[in-house]
Amino acid sequence: MNRQHTSVYIRNFDLGAGRTGKLYSLPALAKDRCETIARLPVSIRILLESAMRNCGKPGVTPEHVETLINWKPSGERQEVPLSVVRVVLQDFTATPLLCDLAAMRAAMAQAGSDPTLVEPQVPVQLVIDHSVQVNYIGGGNALRQNMELEYARNAERYSFFKWSTSAFEKFTAVPPGFGIIHQVNLETLAKGVFETNEIWHPDTLVGTDSHTTMINGIGILGWGVGGIEAESAMLGQPVTLVAPDVVGVELVGERPEGVTITDAVLAITEILRSHGVVGKFVEFHGAGAAALTATDRATIANMAPEYGATMGFFPTDEQTLAYFQATGRTEEEITALRAYYTAQDMFGMPQIGDIDYSEVLQIDLSMIAPSVAGPKRPQDRINLPNVGSRFEELLKAPVSDGGYALETSTQNTDNATNLSHGDILIAAITSCTNTSNPEVLLTAGLLARNAVAAGLKVPERIKTSFAPGSRVVTEYLHSADLLAPLEQLGFSVVAYGCAVCAGNSGPLAPELDAAIAEHDLVCAAVLSGNRNFEARIHPSLRANLLMSPPLVIAFALAGSIRMDLTTEPLGKSVDGRDIYLSDIWPDPRDIEAAMVHSLAPEAYRKIYGASNQGGELWQNVEKPIGEIFEWPEHSSYLAEPPFFSDFNTDSVESSAINRASILAILGDSITTDHISPAGIIGQDSPAGQWLQEHKVAPADFNTYGARRGHHEVMMRGTFANVRLRNQVAGGREGGFTRIEGLGDPISMYDAAQVYKKMERPLVVIAGREYGCGSSRDWAAKGTKLLGVRTVIAQSFERIHRSNLVGMGVIPCEFLNGENANSLGIIGTDRLSLPDITHPIQPGSTTRLIIEHSNGERLETTVKMRIDSTIEADYIAAGGVGRFILRKLHTAKRNTATK
Repeated sequence: MNRQHTSVYIRNFDLGAGRTGKLYSLPALAKDRCETIARLPVSIRILLESAMRNCGKPGVTPEHVETLINWKPSGERQEVPLSVVRVVLQDFTATPLLCDLAAMRAAMAQAGSDPTLVEPQVPVQLVIDHSVQVNYIGGGNALRQNMELEYARNAERYSFFKWSTSAFEKFTAVPPGFGIIHQVNLETLAKGVFETNEIWHPDTLVGTDSHTTMINGIGILGWGVGGIEAESAMLGQPVTLVAPDVVGVELVGERPEGVTITDAVLAITEILRSHGVVGKFVEFHGAGAAALTATDRATIANMAPEYGATMGFFPTDEQTLAYFQATGRTEEEITALRAYYTAQDMFGMPQIGDIDYSEVLQIDLSMIAPSVAGPKRPQDRINLPNVGSRFEELLKAPVSDGGYALETSTQNTDNATNLSHGDILIAAITSCTNTSNPEVLLTAGLLARNAVAAGLKVPERIKTSFAPGSRVVTEYLHSADLLAPLEQLGFSVVAYGCAVCAGNSGPLAPELDAAIAEHDLVCAAVLSGNRNFEARIHPSLRANLLMSPPLVIAFALAGSIRMDLTTEPLGKSVDGRDIYLSDIWPDPRDIEAAMVHSLAPEAYRKIYGASNQGGELWQNVEKPIGEIFEWPEHSSYLAEPPFFSDFNTDSVESSAINRASILAILGDSITTDHISPAGIIGQDSPAGQWLQEHKVAPADFNTYGARRGHHEVMMRGTFANVRLRNQVAGGREGGFTRIEGLGDPISMYDAAQVYKKMERPLVVIAGREYGCGSSRDWAAKGTKLLGVRTVIAQSFERIHRSNLVGMGVIPCEFLNGENANSLGIIGTDRLSLPDITHPIQPGSTTRLIIEHSNGERLETTVKMRIDSTIEADYIAAGGVGRFILRKLHTAKRNTATK
């Protein structure tokens, strides 16, 4: 089947109001070719439509169409493309991506080609949401003060973003202060369906944030990728993936009274992570799914990275249309959305038996109980009554079991500050998961109102904050008279952005930091976020619990996680009575009555239709112009990245890896936060030392996330997480290693420079789920710049594996249950992969030779996780950016010689 043949399936359909449109008809294809197309998972059918519509364009072949037509629940899996309609970015990940594009333009000009050939081929939408920090809390000015500080700290980056909006035709930016990328995506960027070249088609996208999957809640196909893969999508390359298994998750029953959607999300995350859905699509269906609002669905879809799936998809139905109407979309847009999916026989929530899934799981929502997750991973759910006892167990449990390995768990440890283990120091209503879900936020507001009425207060030591995912949130909370009680408990609006969930919690009081360090205290943060990996929220806080917004308030009132909120009092009333959680938990009728305030289409239209978006602060940001960016001299925020020099040489990246030294031997669940921290930069860290050498005072360090535009900072921050444990450094906590496994521990960066002078290739060894967590490309870029040629792990998370490939680093997996321990690999060993040649055959294996320091030699086999032919091309070119530049330059050169 070629493009000419696929075009025979173009059909007219009724758009309503006397309008007609054209589409690539799946029902027509099913009638002609394969009636079982109607039983394909909806997500697979959307991939099929994309392949039909784009067949014959670069990277999309007739074989891809056939592969998707013939998708079977348990069939052989081959690679397929998705030509996305758009790309969404958040500012932490956008900075290095745009730096790459700017550097690619400069490289093209230097090579004698037209720099404007480096231009996004699809709309690219940036939402600036990750930079704001919680430096100021309480009072009426915290929001303004935090934003002013945000602009002052990030002036260079924001000017760079403005340059990008003028330099690239299809690049737009949503200024700071509007909300979190995923909520802005839901509320205004998403269209559901588009018309391109007179053909209607589904809205599809990738985003440079793991939680791009939140958009799956309103029936839109999309997922998170690293900036490296996003670059290729922006520049016209299809996103390639192995046609996935699709796990059908049937939701049944209804949540019991007092159980929030956050509780349901944490339970679903635990169940699916335990079952194993890594690299698969999850498609929700059944009566329980049909009954969920679109905002509840989006909350579940948001957590797909935490349960390991590529997507958590909910098909389009009446709830989707209701959401589009509630968020101020036009009747024309809503009618077109219904008409398109109806014409494709994809409208409505599938019921059990309608679809042929790879497997079906059933989750009964009626069995879910209030819970939290943590203290180190989002999939580690704890029933609410067991939080205190579980924390007690973990205090003495070994680190390998997720514990803290303390010799004593004495209650009172520091008399000067009255701090003890389990005391809460940060309480944050934050993150995309919850801070735009009206039900949980109105529940939190009602609980706050009841707590204030009972005379309860939050201890002064706790840093409280509220960072809504959307400006509309404060509109409906104010309308319901619930903003004031939140503020009275300290939960004033400090930002419209990611804030604490992204590691931007700001500083604690110095005396608290000092007490924690002196007495080795395990203090806590409670937050309504989706990530709680070690040192992410705040480097001093070692216990971080995820929970619903109302439970954040309840724990803040209690002051400690070392208790059972269901049986112990939160505090005392003004007249001395014990007040329990059950006393202030809102009545379901009150929640239902408050929900009417969240139905405000005009509020959405007003906010997103404002003519002066960003206000005075954004308007005052300098806007450079020009096709090629002028890199500022002496900047510690922006520098031309070193990835594209000599891109037009004909030689491929070196292949065989001989006698590499081991930089790190790491355990299971090493996150991208471990590899490339986003938060606070330590004063004595290699990055901190470099900044001070360049006249940046510690008070002005900002965060690693904000400095992703400068490779000198970021390569020094690679493997710099204060909670990382490297066996080569004897398990010492922090970003340390030892040269050839001997001598005193030194920083990973310093060791890499020693190895570079020795011209020694490096390897990183790891356990299961290497690279889980955020989709940050610097975890791969930093790895590349340190000189690591390959990472050998027991398994990889999807996005980080792709990012390593995109940087030309070869990900390999141990086979047959082998790992570093079983093979006796230690820091003094030398490793070789002598048989690698380009192009690498997707899915192939290769020899691993281990030379022990005692002279013994061991051979085994590892699998190279190069999953497609295009990935093999990326590896050979030394990375996806270099591959694309060669392609553009070669096309220009060939045109010039004709």
